[in-house]
Amino acid sequence: MRSLVIRLCLSVFVLFGSLNVAFAQLDLAREHPVVYGHHHLNVSNAADHLPLWVGVLGGTQVAFGANTVVKFPNVLVFMREEAPTGETKGSTVNHIGFSVPDLRATLDAVEAAGFAVVTREELPPTFEVDDGIADVPAAGLRIAFIMAPDRVKIELVEESAQAVAADLHHVHLSAQEPAAVRDWYAATFGATPGRSGNFEVAELPGVTLSFLPSPVALAGTQGRSLDHLGFEIDGLEAFCRELEARGVSFDRPYREIPERGLALAYFTDPWGTYIELTEGLDTL
Repeated sequence: MRSLVIRLCLSVFVLFGSLNVAFAQLDLAREHPVVYGHHHLNVSNAADHLPLWVGVLGGTQVAFGANTVVKFPNVLVFMREEAPTGETKGSTVNHIGFSVPDLRATLDAVEAAGFAVVTREELPPTFEVDDGIADVPAAGLRIAFIMAPDRVKIELVEESAQAVAADLHHVHLSAQEPAAVRDWYAATFGATPGRSGNFEVAELPGVTLSFLPSPVALAGTQGRSLDHLGFEIDGLEAFCRELEARGVSFDRPYREIPERGLALAYFTDPWGTYIELTEGLDTL
C-alpha cells in the first residue's frame, strides 16, 4: 500500500512541476541502525502549532532543553522559537507526510482547530478534489494537504488499518537532478533506492524519501520553517568518520552531550538540505 501511495503522490507532484495509542518513541530505531528520526522546525510561536500537532494529530508534547518537542511513534517534531526565513515550499524539502486512519475526520478536526486545508491549491486541475480530499478509487487512495503555522506544508495519506492517530509516512525533496539526490541518500544512509513509475525513491524503515524534479535550483532549508531533517544512527561516531572519509564536511562535527545521553553532528547535503545526525533520541 505504501508504495502505491508514493507512486500517486509522485505523479501528483510531477504534474505540478513538482485512535490515540501510547507508543515508545522511534520504535524502529531499536531494530535498525539507521532510521529517520525527526523534523526540526523554526517557528514564530510554538503555542500556535500545538493545537495541530497535539490536538489534531495526537502527538505527545515533551520538553527538551529550549525546544518544544512533539512525539509520534516513529518521528519527533522539534520546534525552536525562531522566526523562519521562509516556508517549506521553495526549499529543497517541499513538505513532510503523515498517515492517518480517517482522512475525513482528520480534516474536519484540522478545520475546526482553525488550520487551512489546501488540497485544491496544491494539486493540478486534472485531479478532482472533493471537500479537501483527493479521492482516487481505482488506486484505493485518499490524500490531502494542510498548512501548519509558519507555512509548514504537510501531506496526509489515509491508511485505514493504522492504529495510531498519525504516523510518519514520507519526506518530499525536490531537486534539478532527483536521481543523483536519491543515489546520494541511498549511499549515505543505506536506504534502498528505486523508482516508482518515472520517479525516484529511497526507502528507510518506516519512511519513504521521495525525490522529484524541479526546473530551478531551490533554496536550502537552514533557517526556513523546516530547518533540517534528522536521522538517528546507531554508532554515530564511527558513522561520522566514514562520512568524513568520503569527503563530507561537517558544519558542526560529532560531539557528545553526556548529561542527555546524546551525541550529534550536523552537515548540509550537496543540494542544500541541512541534516542532523543523532544517537540517543530514541530514548526520549
